[in-house]
Amino acid sequence: GTQVPLYIVIEVVCFISLSQQASCETTVSQLVDWSNSRLCSLPSWSLNTADMDAETTTNTEPMAEEEEPLFSNLDLFLFSLIVGLVIYWFMSRKKPEPIPEFKKAPTTRETSFIEKMKKTGKNIIVFYGSQTGTAEEFANRLSKDAQRYGMKGMAADPEEYDMGEMARLSEIENSLAIFCMATYGEGDPTDNAQDMYDWLQENDDEDLSGLNYTVFALGNKTYEHYNAMGKYVDKRLEELGAKRIFDLGLGDDDGNLEEDFISWREQFWPAVCEHFGVEALGDDSSIRQYELKEHTDINMNKVYSGEIGRLKSFEVQKPPFDSKNPFLAPVTLNRKLNKGGDRHLMHLELDITGSKIRYESGDHVAVFPTNDSALVNKLGQILGVDLDVVISLNNLDEESNKKHPFPCPTTYRTALTHYLDITHPPRTNVLYELAQYASDPKDQENMRKMASSSPEGKALYQSWVLEASRNILAILEDMPSLKPPVDHLCELLPRLQARYYSIASSSKVHPNSIHICAVVVEYQTKTGRTNKGVATNWLKNKLVTDNGHKSTVPMYIRKSQFRLPFKATNPVIMVGPGTGIAPFMGFIQERGWLKEQGKEVGETVMYFGCRHKNEDYIYQEELEEAEKNQVLTQLNVAFSRDQEQKVYVQHILKKNKENIWKLIHSENAHIYVCGDARNMAKDVQTALYEIAEELGSMTRTQATDYIKKLMTKGRYSQDVWS
Repeated sequence: GTQVPLYIVIEVVCFISLSQQASCETTVSQLVDWSNSRLCSLPSWSLNTADMDAETTTNTEPMAEEEEPLFSNLDLFLFSLIVGLVIYWFMSRKKPEPIPEFKKAPTTRETSFIEKMKKTGKNIIVFYGSQTGTAEEFANRLSKDAQRYGMKGMAADPEEYDMGEMARLSEIENSLAIFCMATYGEGDPTDNAQDMYDWLQENDDEDLSGLNYTVFALGNKTYEHYNAMGKYVDKRLEELGAKRIFDLGLGDDDGNLEEDFISWREQFWPAVCEHFGVEALGDDSSIRQYELKEHTDINMNKVYSGEIGRLKSFEVQKPPFDSKNPFLAPVTLNRKLNKGGDRHLMHLELDITGSKIRYESGDHVAVFPTNDSALVNKLGQILGVDLDVVISLNNLDEESNKKHPFPCPTTYRTALTHYLDITHPPRTNVLYELAQYASDPKDQENMRKMASSSPEGKALYQSWVLEASRNILAILEDMPSLKPPVDHLCELLPRLQARYYSIASSSKVHPNSIHICAVVVEYQTKTGRTNKGVATNWLKNKLVTDNGHKSTVPMYIRKSQFRLPFKATNPVIMVGPGTGIAPFMGFIQERGWLKEQGKEVGETVMYFGCRHKNEDYIYQEELEEAEKNQVLTQLNVAFSRDQEQKVYVQHILKKNKENIWKLIHSENAHIYVCGDARNMAKDVQTALYEIAEELGSMTRTQATDYIKKLMTKGRYSQDVWS
């Protein structure tokens, strides 16, 4: 055989790579012909010397025939085989990748609620706008109710669907859209209802004449814009031609939201039956939404241990961070603010270095607390369950977007610690569903009575559950015959919600740190129990280091409209007694930073209030330092209990009425109020009405309109809670 030189091998490889587009068979035949001709034309020095000797000794045939047998048939076969294998390797290596669409297909979510309703035979859809979970809970209750009237309902998050399909609901016989709408902030939609709100506002030409609807609104009378979102949706749907089949329901969380909902619901369903000509089935038995699956042999790496969204998201943190993917912020400072008294006011600092989280003064920080382990253990004991069993609660409706009530698989312990609210008094639907598990008929009767709309039942629920502040553990302890299965209890309890705090720092001064100011909630109930606020007690125990480990807080930022004026020269009047001072610590830091930058800054006036100067005058040193440096042009403090007659911030406002009126009326000042909505915010507003009335020579109606216009223009902002 002939030794093939290296340059021929290189040419072969080049030929192969150029021939990848051609069929394998064509390439092999071309390559054999080509290689044969190339090797035939090799110079004499490229041949093996042994062959040359053989040629000189056996020179008996003509010259043309001497050049032909460079390759035998076997050589050609072997060479072709090798080339074929090389080509096969090249071709197999370059297989086209699968089309990306096939990968995405399994995760595509159905955005057409109409198609989903048709597919699953549903005729009632309950949309919810929910910030804290209550509206979502009410929506789930209404969708379950539908079954008792021979109809099929589904609860739906408007954020997940195309609301432009609303007009198509008429394609489904006896269809009805119910809207459970909470109002958030200054009459705004909740985060998940923002897109729906925008759609309603922008589509004036939409014809919803085939849509049957009703609205239940959730709000709080202590707020300026009581139930604004529910009222807007109700009015707007009517304007677009939809047919209201039952009156707007107004729920007031300052009173008894549960009672308002039950009263509305009791009248709503008979109206639905009358409208569609259907009758109640009379089936009041419990309807389960989820089924239990216990996992006896599961890889614990696939079990949720408190993550809000993605599994193992607390171990491998990836931005961006939000409500479904919170950042674990290390606690760098946790100090008590007050010098005395029986309360605990605290200041915490969270480190957000490397998180890419950005915030502005006035924003809120949301934290995800956990329940007290002592309460969780007591629940396990009273129910007689192993809390460390790994379980999943799977939705019986396979078409539902909500596969589980909380992240699954997980343990009962994790669910009761991280995912479920076990400290609030349970709503009446929970009592109704659990009544069947009471072995004492008297207990069964009382639980069902409390869930009814009868005056006697409402009064019993008000006194025995709400006024006595009985949570689910207290109810189980005080009703020894009640022994519900833990999985049904977990299905019924609402989700544990994030808690929001006004940020007490400025990102201009503290770009990598978020400050929280809060008071620890702890009180005695009528039953002699001590109830503790979930989040504040959890935060109180977040020491900087805990057994050598850094304490962390799962958090994210919620943007706010509570903003300093765009022009730094505008004066600001800040009213924030108690922990209501939180956002103003950020404002003061920011105004100080602007002054340091050489910017002209308008008057910065602070009205703070507390009980006693020597006990709970929080941030005293910082405030006095800001006044000394003329960052604060005025510092006014009301100590309500340091004298016989109580003095509050509104009293000092009225005392300084000339200066207040000059700043508001002549100097374009912005007013900010933060703290208690029920009393303080209303009293401050009333004081401003009186100042405008007196110094602006207005009637009370004119003064009220004047202050309301300041709100509309964004010059009067409130960050209040009840």
